[in-house]
Amino acid sequence: MSANPDSTDSTTAPANAAGGARLDDPELAARLRLVLNRLARRLRSQTPEDLSPSLTSALVTLELRGPITLGQLAVHERVTPPSVTRMVASLEERGLVQREVDPADRRIARVSLTTAGARTVQRTRTRKTAYLAKKLRKLDESELAVVRQALPVLERLLEDDH
Repeated sequence: MSANPDSTDSTTAPANAAGGARLDDPELAARLRLVLNRLARRLRSQTPEDLSPSLTSALVTLELRGPITLGQLAVHERVTPPSVTRMVASLEERGLVQREVDPADRRIARVSLTTAGARTVQRTRTRKTAYLAKKLRKLDESELAVVRQALPVLERLLEDDH
């Protein structure tokens, strides 16, 4: 191995600065991005065929935060107001969400899940979990231990995104 700390092999280097590993590791970031994108794509494939990822995401947001206004949904989904209006219209046509006018301000409508929408979210979540469980069953105990240890670290990567 080279004496230059910047040429450390990222697959075998310790994960801290005291051990001589680089704090910024573009190769590690690129591999992690690729793996997470592929996993996310495979999980998205476990949703009902007639629901796009953005519609599924809107349903989950409504489950967690609803009933909310169209503007609040647009902010949470990071889409424009016209886009969220189209999304909600599509979900309404499927019977998955409903709009209710705010009694205090008739100009405001709140969107919430219907019973069918809640069932769809639960069914999608169950399918995705089953998919991951099937994949995890292919790992041996030492590999599962690595996954368990990595989870808190991966969760920390998301902490600033709230």
